[in-house]
Amino acid sequence: MKRYIIYTLSAFAILLLVACNGGQRTNPEADFIATIQPIKFIVEQITGDDFRVDVLVPNGASPETFEPTPKQFIALNEAKLVFSTGLIDFESALTESMHDQRSLINLSRGIELMEGSCSHHHHGHAHSHHHGIDPHIWTSPRELKAMARNTYEAIIAEYPDSVKYTDAYNALIHKLNELDIECSQLCKASSARAFVVYHPALTYFSRAYGIEQIAIESDGKEPSAKHLAEIIEQANAKGVTCLLYQAQYPRSAVEIVAKDMGVECQVFDPLAEDVIENLRSITRLITDNNAQ
Repeated sequence: MKRYIIYTLSAFAILLLVACNGGQRTNPEADFIATIQPIKFIVEQITGDDFRVDVLVPNGASPETFEPTPKQFIALNEAKLVFSTGLIDFESALTESMHDQRSLINLSRGIELMEGSCSHHHHGHAHSHHHGIDPHIWTSPRELKAMARNTYEAIIAEYPDSVKYTDAYNALIHKLNELDIECSQLCKASSARAFVVYHPALTYFSRAYGIEQIAIESDGKEPSAKHLAEIIEQANAKGVTCLLYQAQYPRSAVEIVAKDMGVECQVFDPLAEDVIENLRSITRLITDNNAQ
């Protein structure tokens, strides 16, 4: 409730700012907005250099605890289209502040969503994901294909005569199909049966390729001694030799857990912009480091 009130007050402040500006655009070059970097990549793969695409969550920040600034709220209302997963906390709140709901494109449409138990504690408040759904749909090539389709349909609805965007979309789907095949082959060829990750950001990847994800965090909290003992037992039984952790997490905290587990730390960034190359790297991390 407190967070809802904050967003409502922010939206009211935005309306006042827009009125004071006489309705003028404060950033006329921002045609499209993506909530996270991987979505920016998808949009630009389809549109090329035709539009400026801004990103709400800056590099190094966590979407789980991010809150848009008043300036960003204004930019959201000025953009032609805003692309989001529709599943992260702050994305759900965007609908309260946008004048034209049709410009907000939910890229999770058509995806078989998975339940998620991860929540996050920030400044003393617990934040749970939208309706208990795991939001990390961009970490699997198969879900990325659906996100690309939703992106393309929104763009082509605005520019129906553009053959260029259709060709670019088809080229992107071809790349994602190749990535899916490559990831599948690497996982099948590897003896890896599971991987341990600090924050459960690879749930959709795990479902796609049949390698179990063992998460250190439980409901966004540090593991208890009992939970950590269970994880160590699972990891040892399945030959896991490394602990994956997100670049947004401090390595020092992760190293303590890794030492208790007797494994190495490996960093990855699920929010890297080039999502195709990033998923290729993540697959190699999982299959190379956890093979017996």
